[in-house]
Amino acid sequence: MFARAPGRSKFARTIDPAEQDHPCKILTSRRSEARMTSAAAGGAHQNPQGSDSWWRGHLSNLRGLFVVSATMFDGREADDIIRLAATSVLSLSGCGAKAVYLIIDGALSRRDDAEPDAELDRQVRLLDGDSGSLVLPDGDWYWGFALHGLSGLKGYLVVHAAMEPSKDEFFLLEALSQQAADALANAALHRREREQALDLQELNGRLSASVARLEQQTHVHEVLTNISVSGAGEPGIAHALHQLTSLPVAIEDRFGNLRAWAGPGKPDPYPKPKSHRREELLRRAAAVPHPVREKDRLISLVKPRYEVLGVVALVDPRRTVGSHEVFALEYGTTVLALELSHQRNLAEVELRLHRDLVDDLITGTDDESAYARADAIGHDLRGPHYAIVVQWGGRQADDALAHATGRAAASLQLSSMISRRAGAVVLLVSGRLDGDALYRTLSESLGSACAIGVGARCDSPGDFPRSYSEALRALDIRQKSRSPNGATAFDQLGIYRILDTGDNRAEIVAFVREWLGQLLDYDEQKNTNLVQTLSQYLECGGHYDETASALVIHRSTLRYRLGRIRQITDRDLNDVDSRLNLHVASRAWKVLQGSE
Repeated sequence: MFARAPGRSKFARTIDPAEQDHPCKILTSRRSEARMTSAAAGGAHQNPQGSDSWWRGHLSNLRGLFVVSATMFDGREADDIIRLAATSVLSLSGCGAKAVYLIIDGALSRRDDAEPDAELDRQVRLLDGDSGSLVLPDGDWYWGFALHGLSGLKGYLVVHAAMEPSKDEFFLLEALSQQAADALANAALHRREREQALDLQELNGRLSASVARLEQQTHVHEVLTNISVSGAGEPGIAHALHQLTSLPVAIEDRFGNLRAWAGPGKPDPYPKPKSHRREELLRRAAAVPHPVREKDRLISLVKPRYEVLGVVALVDPRRTVGSHEVFALEYGTTVLALELSHQRNLAEVELRLHRDLVDDLITGTDDESAYARADAIGHDLRGPHYAIVVQWGGRQADDALAHATGRAAASLQLSSMISRRAGAVVLLVSGRLDGDALYRTLSESLGSACAIGVGARCDSPGDFPRSYSEALRALDIRQKSRSPNGATAFDQLGIYRILDTGDNRAEIVAFVREWLGQLLDYDEQKNTNLVQTLSQYLECGGHYDETASALVIHRSTLRYRLGRIRQITDRDLNDVDSRLNLHVASRAWKVLQGSE
């Protein structure tokens, strides 16, 4: 840009190689050389060599400025650049650097080590982005050089001297300020580039992690979807989850019964929680949209709509489950929910067909139609059958209870059709039936006791109405007995079979009045319960302590009541015939009470 003048001044000197690494030393050397050349050029009009020396001095200063400029652009930070500019002021002129400022977060911030000067700060702010003179109390000459870059004001370089510098020195200071501003803009650009590079590196890291996560999730999708369409069912889903998570997997129904297990460490026997604890766990899990931890297990509800169909659990005693395992568990739960919903829909369709047929059979239908409809739904109606009525402690039967009853029958390898009627579950079971085994299986499955009535054998569809009526009578007698929970078969009723409440009701009422009429009238008049006391005494086989405990009364109270019964009825309670008739009459009285 600038050409070196030919020849050398007698004041020019060779730069020490050590000084080449110190721009300020170079500038100081060049400035001294320029002053010596300027002094020698005082009579330039008399000495043609003087003008050449003056230009050579200025070129020397410019070369030093270029060295400083090149140093500013060597990758320094903003503070280093502005500090280098400040230390170069004295080398380029007779001025000194008073203060340096940088724009940080939109405000001027002083960046030198000098004492704070509030007045100087105020006047620099008043420059409002322009360069200009500053007036301070000491009377020296001050000038604030605005450092403008392409994106706006970068800061200020404030210089001072005892008197105003020459135009040449002022030019060098302006050039230094402009170079500093450009270097600051370049440093900001490099800083943004580094920040963008770091951001890009971080973004690439996140993108790589996202890609890896998506690949894992895609693998989970593919594995579980293939299992779903393969028809492997719950065992297949449990096995796939075990392969994806490397953790043991348990699939349970809503009551806590194990339906499928995959992986090592299967408990034997499988523990089943108490019903109230199980319900509390289901409520807690249903309250959040993600799996919840229960001790050493992470569980997820199979809940396609509002009803809980089951639970999927990862057995994780070391608490190693991460986001991948949680995603696999959640997606596996979704696939299982679809599987169970599909099975549920098919079961509901089949159940409706079964219900319709069962309802028609127990109310009466022709044999040919019954056989054809049974064949259509895959049930062989030919051969011996039994009508069964199941009720849970007075609870109204719903679909969940009906499904549980059907599963219990299936676990006993009983071919059955199921329906709901009069608040109870009705089964028509093919083949030999063990009512006690059905009761145990149902009680274990539901976690609560129930009562079961079994009708007599049916050899043709026309026998079902009778068998159903007998099952209802057996159920009623079971529920009114000392042990209301359990299974009772009509064939086992013995004398109870004559205690019908149908065609022979009048005879039974007369029999009850004959043996208990006086006590019934006395209880009604005196508001006592002697009939109940007598019935309980006979049910307990005449044992005083057992009867008193059942009635929650003292033994002496029981003895008094039995004495009153003997006086009112004039019956000997120790006589075998009297005792038998009184016992039958009290049982019949209970049956009559339940039918009214």
